[in-house]
Amino acid sequence: MGLTSVEANGINVIAAAERKGTPRQLFWPWFAANISVLGLSYGAYVLGFGVSFWQACAAGLVGIVASFGLVGFIAVAGKRGSAPTLVLSRAAFGVRGNIVPTLVAWILNVGWETVLTVLATLATATVFGRLGWSSGDATKVIAFVVITMLVVGSAALGFDMIMRLQAIITVITGVLTVIYFALAAGKIHWAAVSSTHSGPAPAFVGAVVLVMTGFGLSWTQMAGDYSRYLPRTASGGGVVWWTTFGASVAPVFLLGFGLLLAGSSASLSSAINTDPIGALSAILPTWYLVPFVIVAVLGLVGGAVLDIYSSGLTLLAAGLRVPRWSAACIDGVLMIGGTIYVVFFASSFIGPFEGFLITLGVPIAAWCGVMLADVLLRRSSYADDDLFSAAGRYGSVRWVPVALLALGSVLGFGLVVNSYASWLSWQGYLLAPLRLGGKTGTWAGANLGVLVALAAGFLGWLLLGRTAVRRQEATATAAAGAPPSAVT
Repeated sequence: MGLTSVEANGINVIAAAERKGTPRQLFWPWFAANISVLGLSYGAYVLGFGVSFWQACAAGLVGIVASFGLVGFIAVAGKRGSAPTLVLSRAAFGVRGNIVPTLVAWILNVGWETVLTVLATLATATVFGRLGWSSGDATKVIAFVVITMLVVGSAALGFDMIMRLQAIITVITGVLTVIYFALAAGKIHWAAVSSTHSGPAPAFVGAVVLVMTGFGLSWTQMAGDYSRYLPRTASGGGVVWWTTFGASVAPVFLLGFGLLLAGSSASLSSAINTDPIGALSAILPTWYLVPFVIVAVLGLVGGAVLDIYSSGLTLLAAGLRVPRWSAACIDGVLMIGGTIYVVFFASSFIGPFEGFLITLGVPIAAWCGVMLADVLLRRSSYADDDLFSAAGRYGSVRWVPVALLALGSVLGFGLVVNSYASWLSWQGYLLAPLRLGGKTGTWAGANLGVLVALAAGFLGWLLLGRTAVRRQEATATAAAGAPPSAVT
C-alpha cells in the first residue's frame, strides 16, 4: 500500500501478510497527536479549580500518565485482534449490543475533530491579525479550507499516509515547541506562580478528572486502531509502553509550562478561555509568529487526523456499509458544519467544550472500564469471523456489560455538575442524597462521576465477566481441538 494510494482495509481483520512494524513505531502517531499547544492552555484550566501550582503539577502528571496508560492497555487488544477498537469491543458487549458504546464513541470523535479544527482556524486568524495581514472572515475561511483539506485528505488516504504524516509532524512541532518554550520563558514570574494557594481535596480531584478527560480518556475508544497493523507476536508490554510514553511525554511538559505561564499572568489565563491557542501568541516576538502558526496548526492537525480516521472506522463499526474513505469523508462533512457554526456563529467556546468533555466522558469511562477488564481477562486471540456475526460465540447482545455501561452512566451523571448548557442541568442528582453538598457544594466541581463510571465498568466486568470470557475461549478450544495459546 503506497503513501498516495487509498487504504483498502476498513473494519476487517488485517491479514497476516499486511501486519508489520514494531511497537516502537506507535510512538510517532501518539506523540504527534498530543504535542498540540492546546496542552499549554490546560494550565489555565487546571489552575481555574483553585489549586496551587504544585497541586496542579501533581494533578496534571497523574491525570496524563494514568489516562494514557488506559490507552496503552486497550491498544493491546488491537495487536491481539488486528481490528479496530470498536470492533474488538463486540467480544464484550455482543455484536449488536456494542452499537451503543460505538455511537457514543463516534459522537466523541466527531466532537474532538471539530474542536481541533476550530482551534487551528481561530489560532491562524489571531496570529495573522497580529501580523497585520487581516484577521477577518476571509482569513478564517482560507485557513479553514486548508486545514480541512489536510485533515480529511490524510484520513481518507488511510494508515500509511497517517503514519508518515505523524512522523513529520513530530519532528517539526517538537523543534518549534522547544523554541517557543525558550522565547516565552521570560514571561514566567515565579513569585506570582508560587503565591497560589492550595485548594481543597475536591478541587484537586476535579483537576485530575479534567486532565484525564481532556487527554487520555478521550483517546481510549481508538486505542487499538493504530496497533492493529502490528504482528500478533509483537510484545504486549511494548505496545503499552510506547503508546503511553509517546502520548504522555509532550503533554506533561506542555501542561507544566502552561501552568507557569498561566500562574504568572491573570490576563493571559483569562484570554485563554476565549481563544485557547491564539492567546498564547500574545507573549511572542513578532518574528516568531509564523513559526508559531505552523506549530499550532500542525499539532492540532495531528490530533484531528487520528480523530477523523478513527471516527470513520467507528461509523463503519456501528453498521454503516460504505468504503472506509467514504466514512471518513462523511465525518469530514460533519466536522466542516460544526466548525463553521463555532467559528462564525457561536458566541463562546470554552464553556460548551468543557460541557462536552464532562458529558461524554461519563459513558466513555464506563465503556473503557469494561474494555480494560475484558483485555485483562482474555488469554487467547479473538475469533475473527465471530466478531462480525451475531450468531457467533460473542453473541448478539451481552446484557451484563451493557448493564454495566448503563449503571456506570447513571451513577456517573449523578455525580457530575454541568452548568455549561441549560439542557444538562439535570446532572448531579446524586450529590445531595450522598451528602456531598449538592450541586453547589464543595464536591460539585470534582466530577467524581467520571471516576465512578470507570470503576463500575472495570470492577463489574472483572468480577462478572470471567466465566463468560472463559466460555468464549473454551468454544475456541473445542473448535480448534487444542488449548488456546496465551497472547502477550
